[in-house]
Amino acid sequence: QVQLVESGGGSVQPGGSLRLSCAASGFAKDYPAIGWFRQAPGKARQAVSCISASDGDTYYLNSVKGRFTISRDNAKNAVYLQMDNLKPEDTATYFCAAPVTTLQVMCVPDPSSSWGQGTQVTVSS
Repeated sequence: QVQLVESGGGSVQPGGSLRLSCAASGFAKDYPAIGWFRQAPGKARQAVSCISASDGDTYYLNSVKGRFTISRDNAKNAVYLQMDNLKPEDTATYFCAAPVTTLQVMCVPDPSSSWGQGTQVTVSS
């Protein structure tokens, strides 16, 4: 059974940093491309950042480029999202999902994607 568990959310002031973790388990074969998505109340879900399974290709939402960094540790079956210089508009619930289809210009979850339970990120002074 596929399971994704996020952690690392919290409340920070603008300009602060957080590091989100997504622990993955239960995939039958090699761990797939994994993505981070976010949803704020009343807003549509956004793909924030995704990373391919093996070659390290990444996708970033334009508004987070230069501030967020995605990485993966296949030995630990984990994907991380380092978020620096956080802004109030980054406030949302962040989810990881897999598998995703990702290219440098897009990232979408598959119909069969598994999702974590989400972790709240609040950026406020």
